[in-house]
Amino acid sequence: MAEDEWNPMAHPGHYFSRIARGLARIGDARLRELGFATAQLPVLTALKDGARLTQMELARWAKVEQPTMAQLLARMERDGIVRREPDPRDKRSSLISLTDEARARLPAGRAVLRQGNADMVRGLSEAEVETLVDLLRRVLANVEAMDG
Repeated sequence: MAEDEWNPMAHPGHYFSRIARGLARIGDARLRELGFATAQLPVLTALKDGARLTQMELARWAKVEQPTMAQLLARMERDGIVRREPDPRDKRSSLISLTDEARARLPAGRAVLRQGNADMVRGLSEAEVETLVDLLRRVLANVEAMDG
């Protein structure tokens, strides 16, 4: 292929992008009845064991900008998934935690995600899945190194 030609189907980035969009769309549809969304997964994961974190800590954990996290948390608070309480260490800040109702729905959400992962690798052997995960970890490390 000439250097000025571009065939996205010959590059992994094309597939990563399509897979990510497809998984988000399918995940949102499957999680909707539980009141969750795929965009919330980093927050749900960070707070799953009763943790209480600041918005800044959650933004860092999720690798998103503060305004993005602020919008996400506002929607999650509106939907009864998280609650805010004053941070005793910093009166300008709040600690975010999951509501009891959200924590009660987490096991069902995990089951939905497990099923989605099983559906996604259908037809692959256990060894192929292990190889795929290893390769993806290495690609992710490269991407994170590019990001600085």
